[in-house]
Amino acid sequence: MENSNLNIQTILKSARSGAAIYDSSDRGKILVSDRDRLRFLHNQSTADFEKRLAGEGCDTVFVTSTARTIDLVTGLILADEVLLICSPNRREYLFNWLDRYIFFADRVKLKDVTDTLASFTLMGDESMGILAQLGCSITDLPQHSHQVYIIDGVEVRIAIGTELGLPGYRLICDRDKSATLYQSITNLGAAIVDEDAWECLRIAQGRPKPDAELTEDYNPLEVGLWDTISFSKGCYIGQETIARLNTYRGVKQYLWGVKLTGSVAVGETITVDGEKVGVLTSCSNDGELGLGYVRSKAGGVGLKVMVGDVEGEIINIPFVRHEYPV
Repeated sequence: MENSNLNIQTILKSARSGAAIYDSSDRGKILVSDRDRLRFLHNQSTADFEKRLAGEGCDTVFVTSTARTIDLVTGLILADEVLLICSPNRREYLFNWLDRYIFFADRVKLKDVTDTLASFTLMGDESMGILAQLGCSITDLPQHSHQVYIIDGVEVRIAIGTELGLPGYRLICDRDKSATLYQSITNLGAAIVDEDAWECLRIAQGRPKPDAELTEDYNPLEVGLWDTISFSKGCYIGQETIARLNTYRGVKQYLWGVKLTGSVAVGETITVDGEKVGVLTSCSNDGELGLGYVRSKAGGVGLKVMVGDVEGEIINIPFVRHEYPV
């Protein structure tokens, strides 16, 4: 176990200050096409899609009519389509949910391309250098900007940024060419991030995931996904509830990181002086970090808590924020 933890720590260091690659091919990938695609997505999610141009992208949240979270999704705007990248366990649900809202007059088509497209996350301060060695000159563009490059004969769409908020890129290519791309990158020294290391990174960064932090028990403002929400665009599913929570400062709990002194079970109660203030939603394999929701009135960073019978402290997580918009 000690060697395993040591290996994870080495990989985590590479993912931040070096270069590391994670195979994210299991992420759902849905192509939305036809004339009304941007208007449709604009009306179904929290982001402003109608202002987006080809080569741009954004994170958005799909929510229920009562603003409960379905999934946090990245949308890449292509010339005639939008590629949605969603969580693995929301692929079928999101496809069917979107399909249900396509009405007779809508010019919108959906296609699940998960099985034909592979994706990788290349992260770390040295990730740009690796791509440069492969002939890709990545310019300084906004987050989620993307374009197509050729790497060792493979056509690769490279988007700026990672789903963890770490410096790096998302790489998308045909699945039958993915082994060549993967080998080209690992040959240049990128560390391989396995599922255990990815989960540690996810928790440390505070990236929420479905069935843990993203459930119908929580809305996007409680999660801290303010940057995915447009408060100036027109109506969309769940908009009324989100606008009311923002206007009346009605967020009653927030997602925080929890620094732990030992391993605890997910779902354990978070208490302060014996009073329940929240619940733990994720815990890393090494038992050092967790994620959990804590009542806003209880406090934030620095708050000493008990998670079950284990001591903990509330810490900041980079991926989310909890400030109301000015």
